[in-house]
Formats: sequence, structure tokens, C-alpha cells
Amino acid sequence: MVSTFPAPTSVKLSHVRLPIRSLHPQIVEWRRRIHQHPELGFQEKLTAKFISQKLQEWGIEHQTGIAETGIVAVIEGSKFKSNKVLAIRADIDALPIQELNEVPYRSQHEGLMHACGHDGHTAIALGTAHYLQQHREHFVGTIKIIFQPAEEGPGGAKPMIEAGVLKNPDVDAIIGLHLWNNLPIGTVGVRTGPLMAAVECFDCEVLGKGGHGAMPHQTVDSILVAAQIVNALQTIVARNVNPIDSAVVTVGELHAGTKRNVIADTARMSATVRYFNPALAGFFQQRIEEIIAGVCQSHGAKYNFKYWPLYAPVINDATITELVRSVAQEVIETPVGIVPECQTMGGEDMSFFLQEVPGCYFFLGSANQAQNLAFPHHHPRFDFDETALAMGVEIFVRCVEKFCN
Repeated sequence: MVSTFPAPTSVKLSHVRLPIRSLHPQIVEWRRRIHQHPELGFQEKLTAKFISQKLQEWGIEHQTGIAETGIVAVIEGSKFKSNKVLAIRADIDALPIQELNEVPYRSQHEGLMHACGHDGHTAIALGTAHYLQQHREHFVGTIKIIFQPAEEGPGGAKPMIEAGVLKNPDVDAIIGLHLWNNLPIGTVGVRTGPLMAAVECFDCEVLGKGGHGAMPHQTVDSILVAAQIVNALQTIVARNVNPIDSAVVTVGELHAGTKRNVIADTARMSATVRYFNPALAGFFQQRIEEIIAGVCQSHGAKYNFKYWPLYAPVINDATITELVRSVAQEVIETPVGIVPECQTMGGEDMSFFLQEVPGCYFFLGSANQAQNLAFPHHHPRFDFDETALAMGVEIFVRCVEKFCN
């Protein structure tokens, strides 16, 4: 569930400034309001309306309806004129999961749930916007806060970029965070280079020749062929990828057959591929089809193959990562503090923003086992320690002040 890093007995917010500590109850309230009304990608109309109402209430200039339901808020510092532009990104969508938590703020939408912390990301971004608008004299330059739809799929970052959210004014750097139940509250996972993996997908249909289970010589057994393909695919990482490069091929679905004594004529599989090294782009598609074609040919079967990339790897810029790390060290007080080599094979379309401008995406520890808040992401009982919300706002605000000033 949660990592083996020792959890702090208590988390102090003494390095979180008083105005943010005072704002924290409202940030919690916003998070819980969003949590009660989860919406899937490109359908986040209630969430976008709530965000827009808050921004309008605070007098923050913003544009709605970007890539369907995305929002971009713009806050300009008043200390003195500067051309620096820093973007902060938060995702706003939920998942098709039925919530099992018995809490007052549980999901009111049947079959939908904020099971990955995006409600917290949105609340942190709102808290950051509120503070910066109230304290514009503390920084220079321009801050763009990007509320992005559809991170869980099919991906809202690309259409927002295509809509020009990084332009007019041009963004110099971008930061974002992910509340992370694989780390305890009071920690930050931040590293230069690859943080999260590229995600690619494929479907394969094996076309054999069905028949009676007692007469296999008259058939081409699609299940046998599919099973050999699944096994052979594991040799790609074991024997074709440099062992220094992490990668994984996972066949998550395999469907075939209708009856125990009938040899199936078709078998269908669906899978994902994950890797960190951008140089591997295109390699897996070619090698996987070579293996499928070879196994099918050896058995007299045919196949249909579909392969598509989903997200690129999340790769952090060294300079912006050092900025985030230095800020996190100021805010986090526990002995564990900064986890420098925190990585995951999970994917994130924050990667597309990082392909366009230098930036840093980091993990903010949010698990608290003592409060039973350590269930993994995408679990129907996922929840997190809301103390992390104030810490997230403080980190973002300090990044703004350091980057712009």
C-alpha cells in the first residue's frame, strides 16, 4: 500500500506561512466539494463551473472552455514589471470507480470517484491562486494556473497545448504535483530526469481455426498461439532492452473460447508497454509485432494488430527540479523529508507540457497509516491526509517567489 519510508508521528506546518494555514480549512472545504461531484474526462462541467466561480469571486482573470472543460487563470505580480512566466498545472478529472469510503464528503455520483487525488490537486491550485491574488506585491512576472481535464484518459494536456495555453504570454517553465499515497505525509519525491514512464498500448487478435477439442490436428488453436505470444513478449525486456533501462510489457486482458471441449478460433489480448528512456519510442511497436507475426506464422495463424502511444515519459528539467527541491527542503521538516529517487512506471500526460517547456513534476506524500489513509491510487477506498493541501500551496507559492523574483 504505502512505501516503507517511516511515517512521521506528526506533521508540523510551522514552515507554512500563517495566511496559508488560515486558508487551509477553506482549501479542505473546496477539496471535499469537488470530491462529492466527480466527473470523467472532458465532462468536468460542474468542476469547471466551481473553479470559474471561485476565480471570478477573487477577481482573477481566466479563460474557460479550453479543450472542452479546461481553464487557464492568469495572475500578474505587482512588485515591478517582469517578463517571466511560470505555469502551474492541476488535473481536474475523476475515475469510473464506485467509492467505498464512508465519509461525509463521499461521491454523490454513482460509479464515479476521485480515487487519484485530482480533487486535492485542484484545491491546491485554487488555494495557490487565492493566495497569489491577495499577495501580488510579493512577486513579479506572470503566473498561469492551468486546470486540465481528462488526465486519466484520453488525455487533456495535448489539446490544451494545441489551444495555446503555453502562449500569449509564452510560458518559461511549468511545475505540477501529484499527491502520492506511496509516500507518507511529510515527504516530497522529486528527481531530475525521468519521474514517470511512457505509456503505450496495443490490441492483438489471433485468428486461428476452431474445431473439436478431441481433434486438434484439424484446427489452429488460437489459445495456444496467444499463450506463446504472451510468454514470448516477456523476452523483449529480458533480452532486447538494455538492462540499465527500465521497461515493462503487461498483457492485462486475454479473452478466448466459449466451451471447454471447443478449440477457439480467435483469441484477443490487450496490453500496455511502459519505459523511461525516450530513445525507446517506436522500438516496442516494431519488436512486438515481429514476435506476434513469427509465432502466428509458425502455427499457421493470422493476426490483427493495433498499437498506439498514450503518454510520453515525464522528464524533469534539472534547473527547475533544483528549484522545487530547494523549496521542498524549506517546507518539509520530517527526518525523511526529500525522497530523491522516487519513480514510478505509472504514466501522466504532464509529460506533454514538459516536452514543450522546462519544468518539474513532483510527488507530495499524502498517506497516513495511523488515520487509515494509505489505500493506493485507484482503490475504491482511496483517500489522503488533507494536511498535504496546505503544504502543496506553500510549495507552489515559494516556487513562484523564487522563480519570478
